Amino acid sequence: MTDIAENTGVTVLIAATLRTFTDRIPEFTVEAGSVSEVIDILSSEYPDIRKVLLDDDGNIRDFINIYINDRSIRELKGLRSALKSGDTLLLLPAMAGGSGENPKIRPKERIRNESIIPDARYKEIKLDDKQISRYNNHLQLKDISVKGQKRIMASKVLIAGLGALGGVVAQNLAAAGVGTIGIADFDKVDLNNLQTQIIHSTRDVGRPKAASVKDAIKRMNPLINTVVHQERLSADNISEIISGYDIVVDATDNYVSRYLINDACVLSGKPVVYGAMYQFEGLVSVFDGVKGPCFRCQFPSPPPEGLVPTCSSSGTETPLPGTVGSLMANEVIKLITGKGEVLVGKILAIDIWNLSFRKSDVIKDAGCAVCGKRPTVTSVEEIDYEDFCGLKRLDEEEPVESLDPQEFARRLAGGAPLTIIDVREPHERSILRFPDAIYIPIGQLARRQNELDPEVDTVFICKEGKRSAFAIRTLREAGYTGPCYNLKGGLDASAEIVLPNEGAWL
Repeated sequence: MTDIAENTGVTVLIAATLRTFTDRIPEFTVEAGSVSEVIDILSSEYPDIRKVLLDDDGNIRDFINIYINDRSIRELKGLRSALKSGDTLLLLPAMAGGSGENPKIRPKERIRNESIIPDARYKEIKLDDKQISRYNNHLQLKDISVKGQKRIMASKVLIAGLGALGGVVAQNLAAAGVGTIGIADFDKVDLNNLQTQIIHSTRDVGRPKAASVKDAIKRMNPLINTVVHQERLSADNISEIISGYDIVVDATDNYVSRYLINDACVLSGKPVVYGAMYQFEGLVSVFDGVKGPCFRCQFPSPPPEGLVPTCSSSGTETPLPGTVGSLMANEVIKLITGKGEVLVGKILAIDIWNLSFRKSDVIKDAGCAVCGKRPTVTSVEEIDYEDFCGLKRLDEEEPVESLDPQEFARRLAGGAPLTIIDVREPHERSILRFPDAIYIPIGQLARRQNELDPEVDTVFICKEGKRSAFAIRTLREAGYTGPCYNLKGGLDASAEIVLPNEGAWL
């Protein structure tokens, strides 16, 4: 790439979820005078990244944020924003700002942190000798002391999602002495959860996560009142569930829950402590539609299903949830005590592998559908969140033909001509591989379609069957007309059936 220099110019950082489109390269240095020029330069080498960053009209997509030195280009001049040598440009996907004519409001000063716990409630708390001993570390801290610890003990916090992040938050809040901890999750503990969801143990496999976490909290601090919500959060129940809590912690793993929680909390005036992670990277923020921007201000719509990989499909390093979850718990404590600088109007991006922490502005969108000047979302019951997140729209599109694992295994065993396209990440293929499969990242499918024989059936594989379905739709949009099949359920559903015929565990 002739326009990409080695030592001078603008540093361009590519978030991990976008590196599929840059041959896994995380950082570039380019000579460019504007954001638009940077995209042009990257696109000259990696053409598919343009369609991810920009829509058909050349505007930034809703699920993309671009920062210059930690400031959103939507506060500046958008794609025309000027750059100079030494600037850092961060491309952050799956998280986006709004658009329109002058829709942004930037706070002129740092939002003052005040405790969300009413004085009357915390004054009812009395510390006995055992509690003074248990919470001694906090009592010695000037910014917490007796008053702050009483507020913590008087607080009520709901943790939505009890996987890797939710478990860490629960452990920290229980140890801190949060009086009431609500835990919401409908899933069960699986063996593959244990490497990152360390609140669970081997003996918890098969148990409801809510029951496992409740027991863990009790072992850690029997003084905590734990309330279990062993059900899926929905538009029908969320308002009632969150009504009894001061703060909601969003530790979920899907966009439907993210938007549902955000909207319900904005409408009820509650702050959301948000955390997300992928491989070695994490994000932490506090979304409060009353005091600052909400989740929709930053991410007004999710990416298409399958475009951006998830931690379940791409892995997470064991210590990452501990780092991200502890920072989330720290934001909860700051909101409760009214001390410290909270991440309202800020988002913290963490890369623990390269020891990078970047705090960037999140600006309130006056046109936001739920917290803006003229909101269109006035009730969660009015929104079909699955449709909003594109799940139903996928079903309504031209259907993708699938092969179930048994049929796939029969075709492999029969020796009939078959092309297998693996769209997984390189590290996924190193664990479980198909020796005869062709590896083509989704971002390269359009320009590499000539490698496929339209006279031969082509089967697309990934971990769960979501990215491979997206890959087939992407290829069809590019004009490919050959027969394409999605491996139903992906390799997760197929390993025991298919691998004896073709693949190999390493």
